[in-house]
Formats: sequence, C-alpha cells, structure tokens
Amino acid sequence: MALKPGKFFRRHSIDAFRTKRANSVRSEKAVMGKPVKFQGISEELQKIIDADMDNVDARRRARDAFKDVQLSIDHCLFKMPHAGLKMNESYEVNSRGLEIYSKSWLPETSPPKAMVYFCHGYGDTCTFFVEGIARKLASSGYGVFAMDYPGFGLSEGLHGYIPCFDKLVDDVIERYSKVKENPEICNLPSFLFGQSMGGAVALKMHLKQPDAWNGAVLVAPMCKLADDMVPPWLVTQILICIAKFLPKQKLVPQQDLAELAFRDVKKREQAAYNVIAYKHKPRLRTAVELLHITQEIEKQLDKVSLPLLILHGKNDTVTDPSISKALYEKASSSDKKLTLYEDAFHSLLEGEPDEMIFRVLGDIISWLDDHTS
Repeated sequence: MALKPGKFFRRHSIDAFRTKRANSVRSEKAVMGKPVKFQGISEELQKIIDADMDNVDARRRARDAFKDVQLSIDHCLFKMPHAGLKMNESYEVNSRGLEIYSKSWLPETSPPKAMVYFCHGYGDTCTFFVEGIARKLASSGYGVFAMDYPGFGLSEGLHGYIPCFDKLVDDVIERYSKVKENPEICNLPSFLFGQSMGGAVALKMHLKQPDAWNGAVLVAPMCKLADDMVPPWLVTQILICIAKFLPKQKLVPQQDLAELAFRDVKKREQAAYNVIAYKHKPRLRTAVELLHITQEIEKQLDKVSLPLLILHGKNDTVTDPSISKALYEKASSSDKKLTLYEDAFHSLLEGEPDEMIFRVLGDIISWLDDHTS
C-alpha cells in the first residue's frame, strides 16, 4: 500500500520542503553504500529510505513514500512543462517468473509520432531522472515506454545483481516486444534509447533483432568501460575467480560514480534523491558480466546496422568516448551521427549545467523528428 508522504514531514508541505533547502543533504559527505541524511523529513521516512534495498519490497516502499519529494527537487528535468500527458505504471510477471515494473508516457490529445523504448543505466531506475526525460519526449509528441531491469528499481530480483547480461537483454526484448504488439502503436516507428549500460542493452537488442528497430539514440553508451573504472589486470583476474564462488558479494572496488558522472555540483548532490538506485560496490558476478559484455560489443561494432545517434561527453571518465568514436566509424549503418560535447561528463541529461541538458535534449528530439517525418 502506498504511504502518504505528508505523514512523514515535520510541519513541511512539499512546497515548503522545496523552498527550504529541498536540494541539499546534511553537510557530511556521502560514502558509497551509506545512507544519506536528508533535511526536512521525519525520522520515520528517513528509516524507510535507509532500509536494506536488497529486497524489492523495501525499494517499492521507499519509492512510494519518497516520490513526491523526489519530483519536487530543483532540477531542470522536473521544471519542464508536461501537461497533457497520459502516464501509466504496471507490474507484469515475465517468463522467468519475475515481476517487472514498467511505465509509459503518451501524448494525451494526439497519437504519438513514434515510440521510444528506454534502456536505463547501471544501478538506475526509470522512476527518477528518467521521469523528466520521458516527460520531455512525450511533450514533444513521442510515446515513451520504460522498464526497470530485474534486480533494479521496482522490479523483482536481488538489488544490483546481474547473473547473466544476456538474460537481462532477453527480459527487455520480451517486455518491449509485447508492448509493440499493441494495435494502437504496432505500426509506429520504434526507437531504442540507451543510456550508459542501457546503451549496451540497446546494442545487444539490435544485434539479436537486426530488423526490429527503426533507430537508436545512445547517450554515453557503455561499449567499453574507461580504463580508470577497471581494476588492474591481476586484481581483475582474482575477482573473476572469486566470482565463481561468491557471485553476489559486493567486493569490486569502485570510485564514487556521482562524482565522476555529474559535472554540476548541485546536481551531483541531487543524485542522492534517487533513493532506490543501487549505490554499493558492484557485486562480483555483475562486474564480470559488465566487463564481458563490453568486450563482446567492442568486437561487434561493425555489425551495428540501424540508424544511430551517438552522444558522448568528451570528459567522460565512466564510459570511454573513444569507443563511441569507434562505433561511429565501424558501424555498417549509412545513417549515423556522432556528437561529442566539450567539457561534458558522463551524465549528459542529468548532471550537466541546464544549458547543456537542454542542448542534448534538443539534439535528440531534432534527430527523432528527422527520422519520423
């Protein structure tokens, strides 16, 4: 049952919370995997969002209690006009017996020009920053459909655990193929939209279904992890061996992703409001799967044949922008475009100054318009 957020505030309405430092956390620096203490909320709400998120019930409870606070933060994605949209959330059990969370955003007064199928990044969910991105696309005339992968966000599964990347991709294909059967949208152009790890998901989907998609938007795609993100060779080999016996353990060393991914300091602090994101050290099997999938994709760049829009920050230290260049050069598609943004970090749509976020969104919408007119 959804919890009413108002119950947990001490004399603060949502508007008051927004104006009274709604976007700051207490002065102590957040440590990876450690709870962040938010100002202006009750101890009861803090306890809900501090809970162990390994189980999906805790993640769903935290999201229900905290979602109004999340969407009230002072971030440009949540300030864009979004009136006249139809939004729907659903849960559906897939063929592997896992309950998968999905959400759709559609224009309310006119049929969509095309459908955009969102693939979120590592540790993420489609219930926070993706919400603002999807609203912008839907306000521009596009239908958007997104899901949380098993083990992420509001979908069932051990939090942050990817036992097999290939099965994760199959889960996404299964869900999106079913959505595409809807007679109201089945004849519309269908585009993949992949961010970071979601870029790897989107590319694998295309390689498995070469003729199923009309194009792909890839934002800082994870075709290769930046060298600084991968442990030294000897450490990597040791971790791969340990992963065979302790696959779920959180042992892989990792830097603070928010610090690496968000250039704008204020927006970096706001990333803490994504309370159901996976923020611990990567689980051993997950890290091995991510390493293997990037190596696999890097070897198959020439097999990518669909229309491509590739966007990457030149100062990205999470995923390697040089491999986006290689994807652009090696992809067999004759319809491809690469844009590298000067000074930009990894999170182009969430962590940059407002003007850069608006520019990237504008580039995406212009490309989609060109491919649906």
